[in-house]
Amino acid sequence: MGQSLSQMYVHLTFSTKFRKNFINARWEEGMHSYMAGVLKNYESPALIINSVPNHVHILFRLSKNYALSKIIEILKKDSSKFIKNIDYRLSNFSWQIGYAAFSVDNYRVDIVRNYIKNQKSHHKIVSYKDEVEEFIREYNPVFFWR
Repeated sequence: MGQSLSQMYVHLTFSTKFRKNFINARWEEGMHSYMAGVLKNYESPALIINSVPNHVHILFRLSKNYALSKIIEILKKDSSKFIKNIDYRLSNFSWQIGYAAFSVDNYRVDIVRNYIKNQKSHHKIVSYKDEVEEFIREYNPVFFWR
């Protein structure tokens, strides 16, 4: 085969530092667009991005040319700078260290997309910590996250 083919989908989530409610509904759409642009620059197009005040969820197709950890590092660094420039009161903003990233089968892409789309109503019922712990139980039952 003379070419490399790859189609891997990733459900990525990470929170604000100390899970503080920093993300504001007035500018979250701009943040989502900015993040989509960063991902596009690294050949990893976003299918959907959504957030609530203390965390973000992203479904994207992972590039065959860049490591997942590198893309996430750049995404968090660049989006943090973007947020700090929105308002001087956000100068202390940062993302929590770490992230949760899960592979998504082709047949589940639409399910995950709808799940991310409904984050605001979902988090009226379920906390972020409980949500991530459920992901871990579903994807890797021997791993425990705190």
